Amino acid sequence: MSLIKKTLLFSIIFLIASLSKTFASDLKKIGKFKDWEVMVMSEASGKVCFAQSIPVLQAPKKDKRDARLFVTFRPGEKISNEISTTSGYEYNKNNSVLAASGNNKFKFDIKQQGFAWMTSNKKEKIMVKVMKKGSRIMVTGYNSKGSQTIDHYSLLGFTKAYSTAKKACS
Repeated sequence: MSLIKKTLLFSIIFLIASLSKTFASDLKKIGKFKDWEVMVMSEASGKVCFAQSIPVLQAPKKDKRDARLFVTFRPGEKISNEISTTSGYEYNKNNSVLAASGNNKFKFDIKQQGFAWMTSNKKEKIMVKVMKKGSRIMVTGYNSKGSQTIDHYSLLGFTKAYSTAKKACS
């Protein structure tokens, strides 16, 4: 899948997820598991299933942003365990977007239109394992002015949400 198509897909998912159910008729919430929820939608290329969460804590506190962390499955395109994030702003091109849980650190390789992705499925699988075992993961990003933000995500319910999203697209 091209980067532009991927970016547009996540922009659409994010927009739809933000709207009420009235406007999101093809997006279905299929479960809520503590701090994570699972959504399914249909596209021309097939079903898309994803687990998502919002931060339990954001820094700086005064700047409320619409941030999310996703793990997505697209069987029609043979894509699984795709990890992406948005911090609610366009990322600074000069700084890395990083996720950290315990001693584990993961770098997002692609930043475009307010989203960041990894390019290595191997790294994504490792991050999923870390998320299943962990209790919290922090995503650090930098906005266009170079100011740092940190989003703290609870991993309570992640394993169940991950399994549900994976099963929904199998």
